[in-house]
Amino acid sequence: MTDPSPSKHYQAAVVGGGPAGLAAAIALAQAGVATALVARRSPYADNRTTALLGGSVVFLQSLDVWQRCAGDAAPLRVMRLVDDTPRLIRSPEVTFSSDEIGMEAFGYNIENRILMIAMEARAAELPNLERIDDEAQTVITGDDVVTITTKDGRSLTAALVAGADGRHSLCREAAGIGVKRRPLQQTALTLNIAHTRPHRDCSNEFHTESGPCVFVPLPGQRSSIVWVVRPDEAERLKALSDDQLALALEKQSHSILGKLTVAPGRHVFPLAIEHPEQIAANRIALVGEAAHVLPPIGAQGLNMGLRDAADLAQIVSDTLLMGGDPGSETVQQRYAHARRADVSSRTFAVDMANRTLLSGLLPAQTLRAAGMHLLDRVGPLRRFAMREGLSPSWRGR
Repeated sequence: MTDPSPSKHYQAAVVGGGPAGLAAAIALAQAGVATALVARRSPYADNRTTALLGGSVVFLQSLDVWQRCAGDAAPLRVMRLVDDTPRLIRSPEVTFSSDEIGMEAFGYNIENRILMIAMEARAAELPNLERIDDEAQTVITGDDVVTITTKDGRSLTAALVAGADGRHSLCREAAGIGVKRRPLQQTALTLNIAHTRPHRDCSNEFHTESGPCVFVPLPGQRSSIVWVVRPDEAERLKALSDDQLALALEKQSHSILGKLTVAPGRHVFPLAIEHPEQIAANRIALVGEAAHVLPPIGAQGLNMGLRDAADLAQIVSDTLLMGGDPGSETVQQRYAHARRADVSSRTFAVDMANRTLLSGLLPAQTLRAAGMHLLDRVGPLRRFAMREGLSPSWRGR
C-alpha cells in the first residue's frame, strides 16, 4: 500500500488501526470498495489475547486472514463455569461442550499481536486499500463527504467513514453522537501463564464476588487470564512478584492447572459499559469500541466489533452494486438496523450476568442459580444458549 496524494477522494475511509478497524478496512476493500485506512503503524506490544468465537473465525477466513495465524491459536472445545463464591445460594457448575452442537470448537484463543500481524499482511495485498500511516487530527462532516485531516497535514475525503478509533472516538464526536458511560467498580487484570498440567482445550471461568476469573487456553501448556476484581485489589495483585501472583492464581484456580509460571507483561483495565446514542450519523458509522464497550464477560468485545465490520462492508458493497451512495442516510439506517439487536442484547446479557454475580441480595442470587440450573439440566436450552453465544440468529439487514 502507498500513501495517497493530498485531498484524494475515497468511497470509504476507516479511522483506527486496531483489530476491528483493520477488519473493516480489509472487508470493504475486498468487496471492491475504494478504501483508505487512516492509522499509524505501530508494533502491537500488548500481550492480551482474544477468544474468537465461531462466526468471527468464519469471517476472518473469508478475509484470508485466519489461514495466516490459525496455527498459533488454541481451540476452545469446553467451557466450564464454576460458582466460587462463599454465598448461601450458589449456582451449580455448568459445562458446555462444542461437540454437543456439532462443532469441533466454539472458537480459538489467539494473542492479539499475532492476529494483527496476519491482518496487516492481508491489508498490504489489497489494491483497493490505501494506508495513510498517520493519525486523524480533524474529522469534519459535510452533506456529501467527510473530510479527514491528519496530524501531518494531509487531507482526504470519503463518502463514508468507519469510526474504529476506540472509546475516545474523534469520529463519534465529529458525527455529533453522544455516548452513555457507566463506570463499574471493577478492574480487569490480564496476563499469560504457563502451567504444568494440560488445559485440555477447556476454558475455566471461576465466578467470585468481585467478578469472573477466566483461564483461557493458549497453544501448549499455556493460558491467558482475565481476572476481574475491585480496583484496589487489581493494583495489589499487579504489584505482586511473579511467584506471589502465581501462588494467588493457583489458589484461585484450585490448582487444576498445576504449578503456574507468570509470563512477562501484566495490565490492568478499569471496566465500564458504554454505548452511543446512535451507531451511525452524518456519514460516520461506528465500529468496535467506538460503538460499544462491555466488561470482558462471555468474550463479546472484539467478536461484536468483527460483526460490525462484516455488516458494514456487506451493506456498503450492496449499495455500490446498486449505484447508490455508500454514505447515504439509507446506508446508515441499514447499518443501525443490522447492529441494533446484536449490540443491545449482548449489552443487556453481559450487564445482567455481571449484576447478578456481584449482588449480595438473595433474590438476585436465587435468580442466577435458577438460570444456571436450567442451563445445566435442560439440553435444548443449553444448546440454544451455546449457539446464540457464538453468533446471534437474528442478524438481519
